[in-house]
Amino acid sequence: MLSVLKLGGSVLRDGDSYAAAARFLRDRLDANADERLVVIVSACYGTTDALLAQAHAIVDDPSDTGSGSAPDAAALDLLWSTGELRSVAILTLHLQRIGVPAVPFNVHQTGLVADRGTGTAVRPLRLLAALGRARIVIVPGFLGVSAGGTITSLGRGGSDLTAVLLAAGVRADACELIKDVPGYFTADPHRDAAARQIHHLSLEAALAMADAGCDLVQRAALAAAAAANLPLVIRSMDAAAPVTHLQSSIAGTESASRNNRSLHHGIRHQDDTRRAAVGA
Repeated sequence: MLSVLKLGGSVLRDGDSYAAAARFLRDRLDANADERLVVIVSACYGTTDALLAQAHAIVDDPSDTGSGSAPDAAALDLLWSTGELRSVAILTLHLQRIGVPAVPFNVHQTGLVADRGTGTAVRPLRLLAALGRARIVIVPGFLGVSAGGTITSLGRGGSDLTAVLLAAGVRADACELIKDVPGYFTADPHRDAAARQIHHLSLEAALAMADAGCDLVQRAALAAAAAANLPLVIRSMDAAAPVTHLQSSIAGTESASRNNRSLHHGIRHQDDTRRAAVGA
């Protein structure tokens, strides 16, 4: 069995979070002896904002008469990539420390082509070869490589899109997006004690909710999953917690969505704050 798991910045907040994620992944492998994992990681929470602020501090320097322009897109993508690559390395080291021989990948190894002119494609030969040697590969989210080899970003929440594209590309048996809430809710559970979790939801309904402002899962990722007919699981790292299953045209979910247009996920922030998705 091959599963793709995405760990966002909302759950990778500090050293303890990475250690907890490593234990979660080790326990997952121990519980499923025939399972292999591709794990997509975002930058640590807050890293993207800090890097963006650093870029703006440079280009907006008041001592420079040419200040006031936006950071160069290619330079900004390269700067942002340092956050994801650091995350890959840290999680890999935590896994190796507890006896899990994880393989770290850089952006150019993933096979994810993200070109603003031609869209996205997946060439998974290196990834599949690595999975033939190891049970777990750690991959940077949010990033691809253009046809010319330039690192390119996938937009705000783009690690979700990385997970969907790679899961479809390697024909994974499961694609799970791990958040700091265990799925979709009828209201924000941090603010409304009566909020109920939605255990089954169609991708079409999730897309409508995204259009209405729900940002739990990146809209481009939901659209890609729908196009590939790829079911998704939205969950937390708590193995005992309930989850939300997303797939096309689940009976009853469309009418439920129409009857409750206020449905939204339990937390409003994203893993990162970045540009619109490539090809969206």
